[in-house]
Amino acid sequence: MNILVTGANGQLGNEMQLASKTSRDHYLFTDVCEGYTHLDITNIGDVRRMVSENHVGCIINCAAWTNVDKAETAGDIVETLNATAPENLAKVMKEVNGLLVHISTDYVFGGDPYNTPCKEDQKGTPTGVYGLTKLHGEQKIQAVGCDYIILRTAWLYSEYGHNFVKTMMNLTATKPQLKVVFDQCGTPTYAGDLAAAIFDIVENRKYVGKNGIYHFSNEGVCSWYDFTIKIAELAGNHNCDIEPCHSDEFPSPVKRPAYSVLDKTKIKQTFGIKIPYWVDSLKKCMTNLLSQK
Repeated sequence: MNILVTGANGQLGNEMQLASKTSRDHYLFTDVCEGYTHLDITNIGDVRRMVSENHVGCIINCAAWTNVDKAETAGDIVETLNATAPENLAKVMKEVNGLLVHISTDYVFGGDPYNTPCKEDQKGTPTGVYGLTKLHGEQKIQAVGCDYIILRTAWLYSEYGHNFVKTMMNLTATKPQLKVVFDQCGTPTYAGDLAAAIFDIVENRKYVGKNGIYHFSNEGVCSWYDFTIKIAELAGNHNCDIEPCHSDEFPSPVKRPAYSVLDKTKIKQTFGIKIPYWVDSLKKCMTNLLSQK
């Protein structure tokens, strides 16, 4: 099968490139930056042409507008990238009886108070434009009626691009003191683990007859403060005084979910996936990052 990956230069896209090296399938990686086959997924004609010319049977959509704060003022482009573009991909996959694997987010939740892990059928209550547009994207894919796997994830990090782990490795190495919020809890997710799960589902054709929304993050729960403490410890940055603080000390245009833990029972039971503990995956990623220095 020929598999098209969009947003190939992002964190997950880069991890998919690594995972694909052992595949029996043929992967085509696209983005809108240099170094990749160019594909504008907001243009359905371009998508149709790419799929037709390359006989694509599956699209893994890693492309999105992901800047949560800037989404509030960026205008229509956020809805276009996060909702209209996935709808385009779904329409084209339906036309060729293909599969769409789409990445969504824990930000579809957050408006209602809760303190138990979110299940897939929980009502979406996004608090900002990013979460709302990602929810719209899910709904548009479902309305099209193609074969689809929607994977919601959270707190993604990797060796690639800009992310919390790399930022905190730098800050705890260079700052004498740091304040990090302790009143927002969730689960850090290593993009390499998410890529491995996607690869397993697609490579082994586990998706057949399993259309639906699934949750994937690493196992366990922590606050951003706990996450930072562990990053500093693993990096050997012991001279930074890391202090817990409340989220209202860092004003943001978006109210972030206070408890953003995803229930992963469904994906584990449906696909037989074993998910690593967040600390173990963080160690793996940071070992790679530290070896690059």
